[in-house]
Amino acid sequence: MSGDIKRGTAEMTAAMLISGTIGWFVVMSGQPVSGVVFWRCLFGALTLLVICGALGLLRPGILTLRTFAIAVFGGIAIVVNWLLLFASYSHATISIATTVYNTQPFMLLVLGALFLGEKITAAKLFWLTLAFAGMIAIVQAKPGGSGDTFESYSLGILMALGAAFFYALAALAAKWLKGTPPHLIALIQVATGMLMLAPMTDFSQSPQDAESWAILVSIGVVHTGLMYVLLYGAIQRLPTHLTGALSFLYPIAAILVDRLAFGHALQPMQIAGAAIILLAAAGMNLGWTPRWLRPRALQG
Repeated sequence: MSGDIKRGTAEMTAAMLISGTIGWFVVMSGQPVSGVVFWRCLFGALTLLVICGALGLLRPGILTLRTFAIAVFGGIAIVVNWLLLFASYSHATISIATTVYNTQPFMLLVLGALFLGEKITAAKLFWLTLAFAGMIAIVQAKPGGSGDTFESYSLGILMALGAAFFYALAALAAKWLKGTPPHLIALIQVATGMLMLAPMTDFSQSPQDAESWAILVSIGVVHTGLMYVLLYGAIQRLPTHLTGALSFLYPIAAILVDRLAFGHALQPMQIAGAAIILLAAAGMNLGWTPRWLRPRALQG
């Protein structure tokens, strides 16, 4: 294994493990979701500003007006994605919300077909159908209880799906920004979020103790600034199939954190649905083609 592959694997692993713990930090912050996202954007922007400055990405001429506008659009999408994902935790648990959120490759598949003219192959359609079956299993897995309980659970799933959709929009914007320094894109995104959320953030509810502030600073510095640096470094060093494979550490880590920190154990039907969704996402990301869908010349 080459040095670049080893370093990229370590960076990607660290990025996914950091991402997998963010649910715990969000819940433990005790802040309203809009407040958490605002402080994430603020501390993330400060971190990325230093990083971009150190990399020489703040000089004039790097961005055109068009690329800046697309980056701002992506920023709006990524912030709405964070708002929906974090809000879904209190309705459908971190485990279920994160698993459902991993339907994002399929959202991007549809958007790519609509806006980029990308072809939906039979194999991709198969994985999309399989992911939908996993979603049905998760929805049906909720035990019968009060109407409010089922409605809350369903709302959490819908929020996680909405988060996946807006993440796919941000990813689509990133495709249009090919060649633009990714750290600079991230800086524009969090700066956009900070400006979006400042008017609606209730600063009277800001943390009153050092521990809560430390959690919010960590979400901004570690889970945003550092995570972006590790993720983009890994993407530059790793082949696509390895990046896709390692990305599944994120939902696995989130499920383990949810179980250990909050005691949320998945039911058998939820485990089955989660496994189906993750299998389908793996098939999509890694370009697997089921044997019966391969051209005859490639079989045997």
